Amino acid sequence: MNKRRLNSTQIIMLSFLGLIALGSALLSLPCSAADGVRIPYIDALFTATTATCVTGLVTLPVHSSWSFFGQVVILLLIQIGGLGVITILSGLMISLHKKLGIRDRMLLQDAFNLNTLSGILRFTRRVILGSFLIEAVGALLYMTVFIPEMGLRGVWVSLFTAVSAFCNAGIDIIGDTSLYAYVTDPMVSLVTCGLIVLGGIGFIVWWDVLRVLAPGRQTRRPLRRLTLHSKIALSVTAALILLGAGLFLLLEYHNADTLAPLTLPQKCMAALFQSVTCRTAGFATIAQEDLSNGSAVLSLLLMFIGGSPIGTAGGVKTVTFAVLIAAMVSTVRGRDEVVLFHRNISRDTVSKASAVVCMSFLILFLSTLVLAAVTEADALDILYETTSATATVGLTRALTPTLELPGKLVILVTMFLGRVGPISLAIAFNTGRKNINVIKNPTETISVG
Repeated sequence: MNKRRLNSTQIIMLSFLGLIALGSALLSLPCSAADGVRIPYIDALFTATTATCVTGLVTLPVHSSWSFFGQVVILLLIQIGGLGVITILSGLMISLHKKLGIRDRMLLQDAFNLNTLSGILRFTRRVILGSFLIEAVGALLYMTVFIPEMGLRGVWVSLFTAVSAFCNAGIDIIGDTSLYAYVTDPMVSLVTCGLIVLGGIGFIVWWDVLRVLAPGRQTRRPLRRLTLHSKIALSVTAALILLGAGLFLLLEYHNADTLAPLTLPQKCMAALFQSVTCRTAGFATIAQEDLSNGSAVLSLLLMFIGGSPIGTAGGVKTVTFAVLIAAMVSTVRGRDEVVLFHRNISRDTVSKASAVVCMSFLILFLSTLVLAAVTEADALDILYETTSATATVGLTRALTPTLELPGKLVILVTMFLGRVGPISLAIAFNTGRKNINVIKNPTETISVG
């Protein structure tokens, strides 16, 4: 009898489900609760899901609801969920000098959505070590602020915040109002922005930038020697952050509930933070429910786009967005080729990008429809919530803590689909197997647009 083997997509999805199940079981223990009383399982499950899917939407305040043990569990879920279960397990095997077979390496390749097996073990090791190094530096910088304020607890708060920021989770243990108290603090705001961008820019971009800037390399116009992927990821990320910050500054400049009370430099910093955190991070220095309608809509767009591929961010990804914009421009101009940075983009890539966006939009539409049916809330607040869940952002207009059981289940499922769905779709398309039709159907022209 032939035994059906799980493919990479199924293994990755089951690994996330297994981690969520384990995390929810641990968080449902009395020792995980701050008061020693067992927290309802639905809230434990919701918290385990939002941590594993590095989203950041929470039904209970983390700092006051969970004990130190519970917070450690949440931090581990964020770290493992951010880097990927397969990545962490493989890293442990590598550190223990265990040999990884070809199937294990192919699983890693699919987990990172890479096109080659070459150097996959070295890449995995560098991702893990590089991530830990960046998080450690971030934690040390946070300590300059949190230790003077909180004493020894500031060490734990700094570590937790650094990991959460780098993994684009947006969960904190400071208080009920995220980072509102630090809207004018350059150290906390800028370090958080830096960690968010470094985690969300994509691991392969790190090594590509280091490659062209390495000593002994040709130093004249090094950015031209970046790969096409890195050029797109870096340029789109920079453009979205700067454009978003400028628009937030313009739209919120006179809003008495957000930027109006701040000085001009503080306004610029707060606008920059809002633009960066919408890239699927979830931290906030201003209340999202106080944003003007224009800023809320802008936030929806930035959240949906998200970060870059092969990183800790969610969303449809910057490279996907750039490919679709380039395809649109080519169609409008009547060109056959889709071009970015003087390079043709294959039709397969355009098709994959279209599929990822359509799938994410379908998840967003269905979750919005169902949440609107089970929750009495403002339509913009509902859309903000579901977009945040779909793109694994974690920003909310104060709706998450008010959700009843049906609403919690909707957001819970949406977070999981948002984290695993587009990834699984990309992996499925990246298997290299094509279905060849023996019988060709006739082609017929239809009208679109």
